[in-house]
Amino acid sequence: MMSDSKVNSPVEFSAGDIYRQETPTEKFARKSKQDPFVPIGIAGLAVSLGYGAYAYRSRRGMSTSIYLMRLRVIAQTAVVGAMICGVGYSLVSSTLKKDE
Repeated sequence: MMSDSKVNSPVEFSAGDIYRQETPTEKFARKSKQDPFVPIGIAGLAVSLGYGAYAYRSRRGMSTSIYLMRLRVIAQTAVVGAMICGVGYSLVSSTLKKDE
């Protein structure tokens, strides 16, 4: 949960403002600034998918079900690790903001 007032505050528009649709690239850049773990998670997903596809081709006699179970455990470990890093980051950043 982010306690930044800029994120949770409503945006005020005047009558002269024109609504413009945000492009996917602009949205990704905005989300990356708000939550820096989004691009890290996307990069981790791409790397794990690439590794999984490569390792599947060279699994040397391992059955597909065993391979997929092992890959699922690796993916779940990565998700839990990313969650722990995110919580730690937000804890440290909120503590540093209180001190200032």
